[in-house]
Amino acid sequence: MNLVLGCLAILAVLVAAGWGFRFVGRMSGRALFKDMELATAFGWMLLVFLAMGGVWLFFFVPAAVFFRWAVQGFIVFAIMAFLFRLLGRNVGPNGTRRLFRQMPLTASFGILIIIIYAVLAIFAGVIAPHGQEEVFARVNVLPGGDVAMGGDPAFPLGTDQIGRDLLSRLIYGAQNTVGIAFATTVIAFLLGGTLGFLAATIGGWLDQLLSRMVDVLMAIPSLIFALLLMTIASAWAGSQQQLLTLYMILIIAVIDSTRVYRLARAVGGNIVVMDYIEAAKLRGEGMVYLIFKEILPNATSPLLAEFGLRFCFVFLTIASLSFLGVGIQPPLADWGTMVRDLSQFINFAAFSPLTAALPLMAAGAIALLTVAVNFVVDWMLHRSSGLKE
Repeated sequence: MNLVLGCLAILAVLVAAGWGFRFVGRMSGRALFKDMELATAFGWMLLVFLAMGGVWLFFFVPAAVFFRWAVQGFIVFAIMAFLFRLLGRNVGPNGTRRLFRQMPLTASFGILIIIIYAVLAIFAGVIAPHGQEEVFARVNVLPGGDVAMGGDPAFPLGTDQIGRDLLSRLIYGAQNTVGIAFATTVIAFLLGGTLGFLAATIGGWLDQLLSRMVDVLMAIPSLIFALLLMTIASAWAGSQQQLLTLYMILIIAVIDSTRVYRLARAVGGNIVVMDYIEAAKLRGEGMVYLIFKEILPNATSPLLAEFGLRFCFVFLTIASLSFLGVGIQPPLADWGTMVRDLSQFINFAAFSPLTAALPLMAAGAIALLTVAVNFVVDWMLHRSSGLKE
């Protein structure tokens, strides 16, 4: 009850402060305050209140360790994105430099994060200090490397319940989770894009048949459908982990190809009515030429934007399936599995904040890549729409 009354009191103070802020602004005669609504003034006061609360948490609350890490990480990544964009504007060919000059800071941040993840995924075997399947005698080593606190310099992030190095598994998680998600997205686009363009070009009974099949698949919630099919695939694959991973790629690719099909069919339907398509048909060009030489080049922008979004959804689906125990199987490292296995360490937040942050690191790796890809996709949609700053 006291909490509710406190929230109501803060809300009343903010409303009064917003009214006073607008009143003083109007008395000053500034045009900015002339048409300002009370809700707008309240929003400004709420923003000031949140900023003051953030400063108080950062400097005066010792227990707010995670909040300080988040703020520091945001500042570090913002500086890195700015320097990366500055480097791109001054180094490289003219086309790349021109692209970086048009690029907002959010897009440069997204591209930088994607490059870092790609490097980790490709060179995980070189970067990781230990193997992802390597088991050591020391279990539950605390992160930080401080021997007095139960750490070990050889394991900066500690070890898990069976003695595997968590830093190495976090790095290998990029190779497994991101690599499998990328391969799955490519297959989904090849399948859905090809069928969508075929349906748009041929039409008739093929369009009706494919569209109704896609409608049936899209009517089922994708995660529940994938979970059901993966449970069946687990029984088929048995102990063959590579076969189960292949089943997972195919299942998610088919489910996500339905979304790609709808987009490709819609975009292709707008292109096939153009005059140059009719001219190509009159020249006697075949179906392959029409799809890959005429339709695809004119549908690249929306498909690239959709590729980024699909990659995020596939990436999160794989992490969700792994969290539920039917995705990427041990001993392969996967961020979804790491979140599930390390979730119990959150209970030690009062004793060792870094230990409690272990499951958040894997979850943060998932969230960071998702945000980065969406930043790049937003920029690509902005460019392809023809809008200008």
